[in-house]
Amino acid sequence: MLKTFRIVAFLEGVSYLLLMGASIYKRMPEGNDEFVKLLGMPHGLLFVAYIALAILLKSTFKWNSKTFAIILLGSLIPFGTFYVDKKYLKPLA
Repeated sequence: MLKTFRIVAFLEGVSYLLLMGASIYKRMPEGNDEFVKLLGMPHGLLFVAYIALAILLKSTFKWNSKTFAIILLGSLIPFGTFYVDKKYLKPLA
């Protein structure tokens, strides 16, 4: 399950960065919103999967409240999931 969480964390981080890039492109004079529409749903599904897996793994790895909060906040901050993987998930693998 940890391997699955690490993969989802990576994909969620990449999809977040791509969605941010698409949002910036959308606001440019020559931009359109097709990329935002294309990337929005996959990012949303990965975000929900990230949160659900974090909740499921909390008791398995006995994360305290602070660690769990950092892991959850990692999904809201750009590059956050990469930090979470390096600092909290990779040492467990």
